[in-house]
Amino acid sequence: MSSRTVIRGGLVITASDEIHADVLIEDGRIAALAASGTSAAESFTADRTIDATGKYVIPGGVDAHTHMELPFGGTFASDSFETGTRAAAWGGTTTIVDFAVQSVGHSLREGLDAWHAKAEGNCAIDYGFHMIVSDVNQETLKEMDLLVEEGVTSFKQFMAYPGVFYSDDGQILRAMQRSAENGGLIMMHAENGIAIDVLVEQALARGETDPRYHGEVRKALLEAEATHRAIKLAQVAGAPLYVVHVSAMEAVAELARARDEGLNVFGETCPQYLFLSTDNLAEPDFEGSKYVCSTPLRPKEHQAKLWQGLRTNDLQVVSTDHCPFCFVGQKELGRGDFSKIPNGLPGVENRMDLLHQGVVDGHISRRRWIEIACATPARMFGMYPKKGTIAPGADADVVIYDPHAEQIVSAETHHMNVDYSAYEGKRLTGRVETVLSRGELVITEREYTGHAGHGTYTPRSTCQYLN
Repeated sequence: MSSRTVIRGGLVITASDEIHADVLIEDGRIAALAASGTSAAESFTADRTIDATGKYVIPGGVDAHTHMELPFGGTFASDSFETGTRAAAWGGTTTIVDFAVQSVGHSLREGLDAWHAKAEGNCAIDYGFHMIVSDVNQETLKEMDLLVEEGVTSFKQFMAYPGVFYSDDGQILRAMQRSAENGGLIMMHAENGIAIDVLVEQALARGETDPRYHGEVRKALLEAEATHRAIKLAQVAGAPLYVVHVSAMEAVAELARARDEGLNVFGETCPQYLFLSTDNLAEPDFEGSKYVCSTPLRPKEHQAKLWQGLRTNDLQVVSTDHCPFCFVGQKELGRGDFSKIPNGLPGVENRMDLLHQGVVDGHISRRRWIEIACATPARMFGMYPKKGTIAPGADADVVIYDPHAEQIVSAETHHMNVDYSAYEGKRLTGRVETVLSRGELVITEREYTGHAGHGTYTPRSTCQYLN
């Protein structure tokens, strides 16, 4: 059965264009666009018409950094693939790329299979996987080649978390050398975890146990040092590098310098670093634990430098690093010892709206909003133009966005499976109204009409900035 939908009268915004156009969707894909009111647009016929007058028509968001059901610190991220992808849809995100985890002593394949099992049949929107490489050895390196061939084209390594995910410089270099050959992209958590562990131990010995000390021991200089080191290792290996969740202005400076030298180095930041700060970590009565994530929140003056990096393209992507833990029973594991607070924030539902607020506040343009939230992550991780744009042939992942609606962010009204909001009480202008995933209505005028199992696994090609 062929199905056709037409979206009429909206302002279609992509990374490159803004045009008042009608959009024809056929069999889950964008079939055509035509300027509103023209005979071409009026010739579009459909089973279903959506009126987008006065609204934006934008590509579904691509969140390239989520952690559903991630085991961490003796507990698990509180969003399942079902609850997390449903919340993503509510926030206008129609594709996530999550992280499958290799455990030390196990193969990449075992980790990938485990994450496929968690996600399959449970997702409301489309999804892909990156692979966390925790154990670099000859077998792992061979497996990386096989994974690239089957559409898992990015590999995450950690310079932080000794004893858990940590890789030393030799392991990192070997993985980078392999990715230089097979076309994969190394994603790096850049913090000097060995030095940070010393500072953690010293802080706890001084009786500094509150959440705010999490930010004080994970120093911006140790993020900058690790970022610099990762860049140099990638340069030695002749490999591209993508640095995740950049939070410090000193780390942005390292990325800018590398890019000015013509290196294939890319940077991602997250909404929490653009809108939250160490002031949140210092909230009394252990409330600060809600904001414990790594890299940590920084003092407010870093925010302007991150927005600047997004404007100058020294930072290319905004993802969420969505990794929610409930305050009650999970964050509380670290009462009396900040190092035991599970690291992570909820945010998959808030990203598109917070970045639109960045447009309203004059930090970025509308097209840049779409570029950093949709088009660039799709290109970076080999999904463009299937994802990330509105153009003939693209998947019909489309959001009708009301730029004038006002909302107050709250845990009472969000859909993430977590008992607090990192942005509680924040007033935002702009809100998702209707969401289509491959032409199917997932959110219909602020009602959830999707279902678990609609979302399909999306194999990816290699990074499209290197082709």
